Amino acid sequence: MPQIAAFHDVRFPTAIALGSTGGPERRTEIVTLGSGREQRNQRWARSRRRYNAGYGVKTLDDLSEVIAFFEARRGRLHGFRFRDPLDNKSCVPAAAIQPVDQLIGTGDGATAAFQLLKQYGNGGEAYDREIAKPVEDSVMVAVGGIVKVADLDYAIDHTTGIVTFLPGREPQTGEQVHAGFEFDVPVRFDADEIAVNLKTFLAGDIASIPIVEIFP
Repeated sequence: MPQIAAFHDVRFPTAIALGSTGGPERRTEIVTLGSGREQRNQRWARSRRRYNAGYGVKTLDDLSEVIAFFEARRGRLHGFRFRDPLDNKSCVPAAAIQPVDQLIGTGDGATAAFQLLKQYGNGGEAYDREIAKPVEDSVMVAVGGIVKVADLDYAIDHTTGIVTFLPGREPQTGEQVHAGFEFDVPVRFDADEIAVNLKTFLAGDIASIPIVEIFP
């Protein structure tokens, strides 16, 4: 009987992900006019990450682990978590997470729910990326510069990245809400097969294992 696509809240093997390649992708439509000038239009409102995890497979045991993970996800059917080796924190890679790393909203005295965000760039041209898969026990929140306490002041949904303040704890008008966190990328495999030639694999030719970001 056919299965319905779902998101499995499990992480792709971290040690293998560390050796992967990839990063953000955007879709820009470029039209060259008769004068030689260009018109450029943004087709996607947000970027999408793509990775090749094949470069992280170094041993037969690694390959066996990936194949088992692939089979459990039914190829492209089910989504899962992926730890981007270069972009997995609210701060720069070498820094420690702080509760004021990212501005996620401003209080109005009534709003209780705030989506985790990570900002790229500064000013009016900055890009705010929604973070939907924070790592459990990594989220820290501050309101008006004062650090808040999880389960006393707010709750965090690790499947959506939404911070919800408890009744009576909502940020007041003008209070800035900040957060610091680690996060994974929601992804799926971008192929329904993993083709491995064992002879060439042992000689250093590693299988392609394409992975693409999804927006659950």
